[in-house]
Amino acid sequence: MRSFQNLLFSLCLALFCVSSVAGLVRVFGYEGRDEAVSCSYPAGYQTYEKYLCRNDCDYSDILITTSQQNKTRYFVYDDKSTRIFTTTISNLVASDAGKYWCGVSVYGKDIYTEIKVETIQDSCCKSVNDIQGDEEGSVSISCPYDSESVDKLKYICRGNRPSTCLQQAVITSNNRENGRFRLTDDTKSRIFTVTVSSLTLTDAESYLCGVQKNTGPDVFSAVQLNVKEWCCVTSQKIKGIVGHPITFQCPYPPHLRDNRKFLCKGSRRSDCRDMMMGQSRFLLHSDSSESFSVTISQLEEGDSGTYWCRSSPQWMVGNYTQIHLSVGTKEQNEGRKTKFEELPAHGTTAGERWSKATQTQYHE
Repeated sequence: MRSFQNLLFSLCLALFCVSSVAGLVRVFGYEGRDEAVSCSYPAGYQTYEKYLCRNDCDYSDILITTSQQNKTRYFVYDDKSTRIFTTTISNLVASDAGKYWCGVSVYGKDIYTEIKVETIQDSCCKSVNDIQGDEEGSVSISCPYDSESVDKLKYICRGNRPSTCLQQAVITSNNRENGRFRLTDDTKSRIFTVTVSSLTLTDAESYLCGVQKNTGPDVFSAVQLNVKEWCCVTSQKIKGIVGHPITFQCPYPPHLRDNRKFLCKGSRRSDCRDMMMGQSRFLLHSDSSESFSVTISQLEEGDSGTYWCRSSPQWMVGNYTQIHLSVGTKEQNEGRKTKFEELPAHGTTAGERWSKATQTQYHE
């Protein structure tokens, strides 16, 4: 039956009597992924055989029919309720690009829909925008788009796989807040911005900014986010004696000399408590344009811990000092002398510029 229909179809081609052909359907697929080719057909043809073929749709060009369902990399499903039959091509390769036809077998005169399949490499992009952020800080990723995409869906995802980016998006313009991610869209400048707060070292990776295109593949731009591990300008280890005062220095960059100075206590910045609020035993003195000092009177054992003195309300690498204070009795500290122990500072521009030797001091 198929050979007879194919012969009849070839004769019709020669006589220019090909059955009606629906408008061209364009399909875009990513190499290595599965892609679905969907074709609608008129009412009354639900029980007729359908097929997908290539090129001139000769008998040898037929890839699969609804009577086969599965054949090599092709799977077909006919949804009779919606009158749409879909052929899925698995593991798409570059050679899959080209002209296809969806056909409905009708005695003497098949019905065809022309399909154009285009394959796209599942990677992006030729240029990458490098962005720098600091651990526990925030960073903004700017994603430009063209004038035709003002009303389109915008999103961002981790990694470098355009084919799965929308499904795995961490945030979209339809849902503009998701945990630490927030999306804003400036339609006048045609830039959408994704702000990531409370950065962690695991946030350092590749990202794709995506704009959905209903008539073609989505458009992407690539971003590489680097996150610097936060640490201090100077790390000091200081020992004090219960009941005695102690003073330590906090250096800072000269351009921050007019800023308010801060001292807080906590093992991490997230739980750092301001020690200049309601603490009469803590005094701060401006010594010069490059340092200030902190004096703690009548030391208590509970004063032991990690302190941070900083020269800006913003936690930025290069504007704070880490102090490790250990408080004990005079007997516990008897016989100890001042030691100087050099520790490497973390590799940041500001940290390298202002790093000093770590100092372990004994104070009476």
